[in-house]
Amino acid sequence: MRNCIQLDHVTFAYRPERPVLMDVSLTVEAGTFLSVVGPNGAGKSTLISLLAGLIRPQAGTIAIDGCDVDSYARRELACKVAMVRQEHVPTFGFSVIETVLMARIPHFSPWGFERQADRRIVADALEMTDTARFASRPLAGLSGGERQRVFIARALAQDTPILLLDEPTSFLDLHHQVGIYDLLRSVQRNKHRTVVAITHDINLAAQYCDQALLLQPAPEPPATGQRSRPAEAQERYTVGSTQQVFRRDEIERVFAIQVFSARVGTENVFLPLGKMAKDAGLGGSRPDHRDRSKPIENT
Repeated sequence: MRNCIQLDHVTFAYRPERPVLMDVSLTVEAGTFLSVVGPNGAGKSTLISLLAGLIRPQAGTIAIDGCDVDSYARRELACKVAMVRQEHVPTFGFSVIETVLMARIPHFSPWGFERQADRRIVADALEMTDTARFASRPLAGLSGGERQRVFIARALAQDTPILLLDEPTSFLDLHHQVGIYDLLRSVQRNKHRTVVAITHDINLAAQYCDQALLLQPAPEPPATGQRSRPAEAQERYTVGSTQQVFRRDEIERVFAIQVFSARVGTENVFLPLGKMAKDAGLGGSRPDHRDRSKPIENT
């Protein structure tokens, strides 16, 4: 398979003394579903913005379909990459269908008007995301979860080979969380899309994604007069299959929390163990809580 996304030694910093991403190298093959996971401040949204060409790295290169991101005109890149940001409150009075139709602008005819084919693609995207029933309603009048599904519909209507999603299931109930991941997996498989999704739900990512990128926050810069840690101790990301990346020891180390883990099918699932939770004793009173040799059976 060809490489769809290639990062080579990418570094980005909002403050020079504390890079958000440091020396990240990553290859995503076409047709892969990659989850990006990590604590707040680890650089997940920054990574998505870099892939979308919204910001530029201070060092390293980013290639989409073999070409540097900076080599694309905005319209060309919009035909390659669609992005769903974290949910926001709209400031203009567009309807749902108008919002989704805007995604077709890079594909409009030279005269700048939509065609019948554009409207069919928009209608399909609305149906797939269960948003067709309020297509004529103002976007601002929807709930946060409904708006999130509209923004995913807009990304699908953009009809690009790469989908970038920043927490696509934010504000969604359990039914629609699973529905969105079912939809993304179907788009990946049936339409041969490459999907990169930021998520805080490791268990959903384990169920649906092929690979995972686990990012760690940057350490605080050393105090004046102190020496920085050796380079080998500054490795701040892990990438591989979900089975390789989502391990109890890795989750506990990166998130600085104790977890209970068990195997369901071929994947591990994780439950964070808080000190004041009703079953906080699960971590200490049960000596077998780390035993994952037996799968959990459906009952």
